[in-house]
Amino acid sequence: MKHNAKALLALPMLIMVVLLSCEKENENETKISTYNSNDSHNAGLNCMNCHTSGGEGEGVFEVAGTVYDSQKTNTYPNATVRLYSGPDGTGDLIVTIQVDQQGNFYSTEGINFGSGLFVSVQGETQTRYMPTSLTTGQCNSCHGSSVGKIWTE
Repeated sequence: MKHNAKALLALPMLIMVVLLSCEKENENETKISTYNSNDSHNAGLNCMNCHTSGGEGEGVFEVAGTVYDSQKTNTYPNATVRLYSGPDGTGDLIVTIQVDQQGNFYSTEGINFGSGLFVSVQGETQTRYMPTSLTTGQCNSCHGSSVGKIWTE
């Protein structure tokens, strides 16, 4: 009977170790949006509210946001987001991120924002440039709340 009691006490510890291991695995999981993918959700919300170390979302996002059409009412699928070291698409191209079918883009790959990176968003007929640099990839923390939505045509 004592042997069974020890086993019953050890079981919760084993379950905790497995759960914590899985959580750590998800935090290190590589996730990058791709054209035509339907894996994302919560368009327009700050992705980093969940997709952060210890957060509920799978993967720790370095950059994420939502792209809209020119009316800013519908999301814009399959656009392309690029981060450059200089304004208006100048300097070095640091990273290119595909926007998925839901209008969302995200990446868990490490990005060094340094003193700032400049963003371009390319749609089917237009490329728009963010006039100021950014030092964080939490695009929806400002866009759609304190400043206009990200959009293209």
